[in-house]
Amino acid sequence: MAASIRVCCALRITFGGAAPLRTVCGAVHVSQLASRASAASLQRNPAPPLFPATAWQQTRHGSFFNKLTAEELWKGVLAETGAGGRKGRGKRTKRKLKRDLNRGQKIGEGRGGFLWPGLNAPVIKDGTLRSMSRRGETEQQEMQAELVRQRDEWERKRKMKVKRERGWTGNSWGGISLGPPDPGPNGETYEDFDSRVIEVKSVFNMTAKEGRKRSISCLVAVGNGNGAAGFALGKAGDRNTALRKAKNRAIHYLYYIERYNNHTIYHDINSKFKRTTLRMKTQNEGYGLHCHRAVITLCKLIGIKDLYCKVEGSVNLLNITRALFTGLANQETHQTLANKKQLHVVEFQSQRGPLPTVVASPKEGVRPDPEPEDEIPNTRLNWDDVRAAQGIKRSIWAGVKRTIW
Repeated sequence: MAASIRVCCALRITFGGAAPLRTVCGAVHVSQLASRASAASLQRNPAPPLFPATAWQQTRHGSFFNKLTAEELWKGVLAETGAGGRKGRGKRTKRKLKRDLNRGQKIGEGRGGFLWPGLNAPVIKDGTLRSMSRRGETEQQEMQAELVRQRDEWERKRKMKVKRERGWTGNSWGGISLGPPDPGPNGETYEDFDSRVIEVKSVFNMTAKEGRKRSISCLVAVGNGNGAAGFALGKAGDRNTALRKAKNRAIHYLYYIERYNNHTIYHDINSKFKRTTLRMKTQNEGYGLHCHRAVITLCKLIGIKDLYCKVEGSVNLLNITRALFTGLANQETHQTLANKKQLHVVEFQSQRGPLPTVVASPKEGVRPDPEPEDEIPNTRLNWDDVRAAQGIKRSIWAGVKRTIW
């Protein structure tokens, strides 16, 4: 009966100058006669070790999923790139959103219920080093049930529609509060500030490969209601990202607006930006805000409570915002006017009659010679205000006789 030798590796055997025989992971059956004949040759030439160092090569079986990164895989799933995306295919289809597949997963946790120290169990407990163990069947079922309940809760919250605050109209983003800006990189917070949406619109850019490329442009203003306010534009592919970028960018471009008695402006202002003109008039306390709806939102962020503002020309919301901040930032306070003129600045109030009230005095004293009376002030008057003051402002069709057929 022939003896058999089983070799489970890569083995090369030479029989007395004959051709080599190679077997890989198989069973090699060598007869007893052949082994005796080659014994002398094996003694003269000792055989090399069965496991040479060069024979072991560490290999890693790779596939499509572990050769690409998560970002590259998501790009393929969402079809953000490729010929179809460059040609504008599927622009009106519902856009897929990237999901965090690792959410709720814990390293070392599985159906077997094993506890691995350092992964899903503490390394040291009660002063002793823990070793690998396993949960009981009842405890493992409770853990699985809790995980399923948590996932169902996340899915329910994702599908639940949150009713947002009403803005200027029911279907408009204008006037909606976005809350305070996000904390800064150094931990600074802006809890005193509030942000309001002024405008959300779609803009398009024509490119050679992708054609009409759509983006969302948002205008957001922030303010603390105490004189500090600012605004900024944010642009992104989706609305939420654009709103977040505009809100966080606006906090870096703040204006400080001077207010008279913390409720109105110091004097009447005519501010113009491009084709938009704003005529602002100071008002007594309790008058309110009689302005454009975008100006009302901005005034509340600044902290102005009483103001009349008339918008003439273009009603572009970005132009209105720029004209308002430019006019309010360049207004002249009573103290600045008194120092420039070296005269007392007085105010006439209806409850005091003809008696003036001194609101500011020059720091360096009043100049000895008065201001010349024949000097004509360079004041631009509005024709509608002049007609209203003279009582002749009425419709041009008021005296026209209409013929009834």
